[in-house]
Amino acid sequence: MLMKSIAAGLAGTALLATVAFAQNPTATTDKTPVATTTTTSASGEWRASKMAGVKVYNEANENIGSINDLLMDKSGTVKIAVIGVGGFLGMGEHLVAVPYEKLKFVNEAVAYTGTGANPNAKPAATTTTTGAATGADKTTTTTTSSSSKWYPDHAVFNATKDQLKNMPEFKYSE
Repeated sequence: MLMKSIAAGLAGTALLATVAFAQNPTATTDKTPVATTTTTSASGEWRASKMAGVKVYNEANENIGSINDLLMDKSGTVKIAVIGVGGFLGMGEHLVAVPYEKLKFVNEAVAYTGTGANPNAKPAATTTTTGAATGADKTTTTTTSSSSKWYPDHAVFNATKDQLKNMPEFKYSE
C-alpha cells in the first residue's frame, strides 16, 4: 500500500514537471526599452537612526551628555534634540530638550594634546610619541576626517553639565 502511494506521488510529480518544461516564454514585439532602476546618492547626509548616542561636548571639550532622540515637526524639520545628561548606563539620566539649531555638529574627533590621560578624549586614529621613551613623554593625538560615516562624530552645545542638569527635565507625553 505504501509503495503504491509513493509511486503515484512520483508519477504525478513527473507529469507536473513535464507540463512546466513544455511551456515556452512568449516573445514580445514591443520595441520600448526596458526601464532601468536608478539609485540616489546621499553623500554628506546623516542617518537619523545613527544620531542617537552621538556624544555632546561643550566649548571646553568636556563631555556633557549624548543625544537620545530628535523631535521633528509635521513637515519633517528637526526642531528639538533630547540630550541625556548624567546617570550611569541609562540609570538616573536626566533628559533635557534643547533647540536643534543650537547644536553644532563636528565630523572630526575631539582632539587632545597634552600629558596624562584625558577621560573625555575619543580613541585616536593615529598616535605619535615625541621624545625619549621614558614614560614621561608627551603624546600628540591626531585624528582623521570621518566624512564617509553616516553620522557626525560629536555635537557641541554651549553649556556645562551642571547647567544642563538644572534645566527642566524633558518627559515624553502620551
